[in-house]
Formats: sequence, structure tokens, C-alpha cells
Amino acid sequence: MARPRRTTKEKLLDAAEKLFARKGYHGTSLRTITRAAGVDLALVNYHFGGKQPLFEAVLERRGALLNEERLRRLAEVRRAAAPAPASTEAVVGAFFDPILDFLEHADRGWHSYFSLLAEVNNSPEWGKRMMGKTFNATVKQFIEALMQSLPQAAPQDVYWGYNFLTGALTLSLAETGRLDVLSAGLCRSADVAALRARLGPFVAAGLRGLARR
Repeated sequence: MARPRRTTKEKLLDAAEKLFARKGYHGTSLRTITRAAGVDLALVNYHFGGKQPLFEAVLERRGALLNEERLRRLAEVRRAAAPAPASTEAVVGAFFDPILDFLEHADRGWHSYFSLLAEVNNSPEWGKRMMGKTFNATVKQFIEALMQSLPQAAPQDVYWGYNFLTGALTLSLAETGRLDVLSAGLCRSADVAALRARLGPFVAAGLRGLARR
């Protein structure tokens, strides 16, 4: 069965996603994006209104899918645990597992997207506004669920715990290869199965440790 033809807008988003992930926002020109997409330069302004709105559209496109899947899984673990709160491990899993599933089973575009997300999340220029616009409403629901799972924890410890959680996640998603070098090949930064086996338990244990202080 033939794949449906991509629209001009989809071609621009796909090309921009790949190039922004590889070269960053400032290292990528609109001319480079349109050449990779095989479309006329003027079509960026027609569809998006410029480079920055295109950048934001790239972040929001897959972000909407990620938010939807995360919230579906959060609702699922809450239903399974009711009337008790969902466990810390289950909430952390609902947050991480959609990302790991997309990395493991979806198209290569998700790898570019998560690499870009790691850069945006750690950028003073982009992180606060763009991450907030795309993800804050979903993240607040997860923070609420974590607080319910750890009623003895001070709220500020849960917020700090989330900060550490997202830092560990975005560094892992960047797939920089530094882990490979440090471990002399024993570990691979692109090994999704190894990441899945370790990240959730590490984060849940850290949150519980903060709650016990």
C-alpha cells in the first residue's frame, strides 16, 4: 500500500525538525530547510509566518501526541489504583513510557524530536516559554499525582524532584555518546531497553528519598 503523499506543511515540519535537532535553531537557515523539504522559500511564511513560528510548530506537533498519550496512561494508572492514589512508580512510568515507546517503535523523526526537546529544555532562550506552552498543563497533572503518591513529601521537594527527573530524561534523550565513552562501550546512550530498565526506578527512588527526609 502506497504511503499518502505528504503536504507541503508536513514536508517543512519534517525537514525543520531534523535540521533543528542536528544544527540548532541559530545554526539552521530557512533556505536550508526549504531546500531539504524541496519547496519554495516563500512557503515558510505562507504556512507558518517565519522561522520562529515554524520552530514552535515543530515542538508542538509531536508534543501534542506525547501529551495525549501521557495523560491517557496517567488516567489508566489512577483508575487501576483507585480509591488509593497511584504509586510513585506508576506515575513515573506513565510519564516516561510513552517517550520510550516512541523511541523504540516509531519513525526516526521521534529521535530527532527528542534530541531537539533536550536542547530546548536546557535553553534559557527557549526552555521557559516554549516548554511551558507545550507541556506545562500536562506536567502539572503529573506533579499533582506525584504529590498524592507521596503525601508525606514537602511540595517543594516534589517540584525539585520533577526538575531532577526532567534533567535526567532530557540528557538521556540527547544521545550525546558521552556515556559510551565513559563506560568504554559497556553502555550505549542510544540503548532504549537499558534506559527503560533504569530510569524509572532511579527517579522513583530519588523522589521517595526526598519524601523521607
